[in-house]
Amino acid sequence: MTEPRATIGLTGLAVMGRNLARNIARHGHPVAVHNRTTSRMTSLLAEHGGEGDFVGAESLVELVASVRRPRAIVVMVKAGAPTDAVIDELVLLLDEGDIVVDAGNAHVADTLRRQQALEGRGLHFAGMGVSGGEVGALEGPSIMVGGSDHAYEVLGPVMESIAAQVDGTPCCAHVGPDAAGHFVKMVHNGIEYADMQLIAESFDLLRSVLGLEPAEIAEVFREWNGGDLESFLIEMTAEVLAHTDAATGRPFVDVVRDVAEQKGTGRWTVQSALDLGVPITGIAEATFARSLSGTPRSGRPPGRCSRPPRRPSRSTATSSSTRSAPRCTPPRWSPTRRASTRSPPAPRSTAGRSTWARWPPSGAAAASSGRSSWTGSGRRTPTSRT
Repeated sequence: MTEPRATIGLTGLAVMGRNLARNIARHGHPVAVHNRTTSRMTSLLAEHGGEGDFVGAESLVELVASVRRPRAIVVMVKAGAPTDAVIDELVLLLDEGDIVVDAGNAHVADTLRRQQALEGRGLHFAGMGVSGGEVGALEGPSIMVGGSDHAYEVLGPVMESIAAQVDGTPCCAHVGPDAAGHFVKMVHNGIEYADMQLIAESFDLLRSVLGLEPAEIAEVFREWNGGDLESFLIEMTAEVLAHTDAATGRPFVDVVRDVAEQKGTGRWTVQSALDLGVPITGIAEATFARSLSGTPRSGRPPGRCSRPPRRPSRSTATSSSTRSAPRCTPPRWSPTRRASTRSPPAPRSTAGRSTWARWPPSGAAAASSGRSSWTGSGRRTPTSRT
């Protein structure tokens, strides 16, 4: 019988699994690969077999037999029932001390359930979050591993070597036991929802208020990407806004459907925050916005002008009477009007007692007095302690 030579096994060769396997092989780790449809496995070996040491397996039995013990098998299939089906088949083939790794976007409750079930069989289960998309999977993802110390001792050397590097430090960590890895990945995705919502609203302001065209907004995002806001999302936004649809010649952003769907991680983040009593309003509003845009048949009103007015240049500025009127109806509420109708607050009496200011003391005043009171004259004055 041939001695198993693979350091790790991977089943599920869609784009993410395929690129992750290539990344592992490129870093000198022999990797056994399997897919339910064998043609995907054979095409991977035919197209990229020269990138490293791949071991092709036509069945899960062959996959398990190709990996050295203690075996670590990474599952990269669709979350939910497909993942359960693969795990149910794997546990019958593995031995005590082997590790099953779910690298998909699984619900935390599912990860906990699977971990407890495999623990009863003497197996280890690791929920591993992989961030960076298909490009990151190939060139260096961020990896969040949850599970036992034993599981990370086996997985760590491989995953740290393929992860993205920042100042020589791998973007890979053992974040905690049980479902900790998938929980961190879930929150990570929720934060990304909020980031993308901020980007979308920034685009809307630049176009609806300033009247910039998509190509001009792309330049704004490129400038932002050269500073503190540098990130993959800002970079990709600039690329998308600069893209022109080949069929119509119009900006691609004006042609693509105005719908943003979701896979569930943002929603799970909001649900978890509600359970824990943690306010995450930005993520919640971003998730609601996706829900709204993803249901166009619900009769939702349009979110903005179909084509905002063009901002006149300084050299060609004309009188207000000759400028084209905006197509959007201005809001009824006026901050100026509302502010003018409000009365200033009545002064708060301080007779006979010391009261805290509307804000806590700071700086030299805090150092000298320790407390301050609010007086009717609108100034903070030091008071002695009583």
